[in-house]
Amino acid sequence: MAYTEDRAAWFEGQGLWEHVPESDWQNWGWQLKNRITTLDQLERYMVLTTEERRGIAFAGHKLSLAITPYFFNLINRDDPNCPIRLQVIPREGESITSAEEMLDSLGEDDHSPVPGLVHRYPDRVLFLVTDRCASYCRYCTRSRLVSNAQDYNFHPEFEQGLRYIESHPEVRDVLLSGGDPLLLGDKKIEHVLSRLRAIKHVEFIRIGSRIPVFLPQRITPELCEIFKKYGPIWMSIHVNHPRECTAELRAACERLSFAGVPLGNQSVLLRGVNDDADVMKALVQRLLRMRVRPYYLYQMDLITGGSHFKVDVRKGIEIIRALRGHTTGYAVPQYVIDAPGGGGKVPINPDYVERITDDEVVFRNYEGRAFRYPLTSTPLPRVRPPLAAEAERARFVE
Repeated sequence: MAYTEDRAAWFEGQGLWEHVPESDWQNWGWQLKNRITTLDQLERYMVLTTEERRGIAFAGHKLSLAITPYFFNLINRDDPNCPIRLQVIPREGESITSAEEMLDSLGEDDHSPVPGLVHRYPDRVLFLVTDRCASYCRYCTRSRLVSNAQDYNFHPEFEQGLRYIESHPEVRDVLLSGGDPLLLGDKKIEHVLSRLRAIKHVEFIRIGSRIPVFLPQRITPELCEIFKKYGPIWMSIHVNHPRECTAELRAACERLSFAGVPLGNQSVLLRGVNDDADVMKALVQRLLRMRVRPYYLYQMDLITGGSHFKVDVRKGIEIIRALRGHTTGYAVPQYVIDAPGGGGKVPINPDYVERITDDEVVFRNYEGRAFRYPLTSTPLPRVRPPLAAEAERARFVE
């Protein structure tokens, strides 16, 4: 059945927590303190499947369970295959590891000159500033270190990371990630941003965060003032399904945009969540309406216990082809595979080019119609402009 939605509707409200004072609900500290983290808490609100119960029992050995009340409201508790439910409630599949999967699927540890910092690309670094998140995505690339369920012994080292950046003038771009950097308090965030802004060769500061999606209450006026002070700060958020595009998230994105923070979105292609062209089209169009530019669509990394989320790459290409030409170009993300073992992001595109010769490129558009673009120029016989010829005749008459 094709995915449909009410385009004018934006989910909002306190749902199961409507009895809570609005001042508490809008407090991000309250949201964190009241996260759902146990089997008993989940069963208070919903009937779990056997697969989910087994997954929750295993979660303490792989990646902790945590869901903010705000995000839990988005789950369809009557649908075991709800795309929001799939993302945050553990399943038994997490305990099954395939031969191709890796604990550190992107080879980050091999490119880490100091703890918490990854220097894989020539001019930019990934700065991991925390190992905690507001909620835990069950397909997390860094499940080995976030929540510390696997006792990975990861301890962010702010000063070592900052000193490394200061001593490497080739680094012009710093991406703050984790865990989720927006879980840090305002003072710590300001400290890191001020130190980075003081480094003359650092030109570009980015933040990767799912906090606006899990915890839009965190995007406070005070935090936005910090971004204004040290901007431009670019931010990539992480939305996978149009149901996550709520009135609260839209308001948080507006606050960030008005603070001068350009916003992009990174989605992960997940089975049962967004591996459908209609779902993806609804998502990217809602993102633009929230002032967020769809940036990347990732093929899921080869994390341990992630095979139940895996989508055929050909399906991803099909989705991109279904978007191109059928919605504005701003809405079409770049589909990429982050090469296993640390090879970096590689674009995976539909094949529009049929052939390239010395004379021309032959390609097909989104409708499948063929066109040619000449690579050579064939001069036509020179024709003198009529006014120039008239002027020359007048000169001879004189």
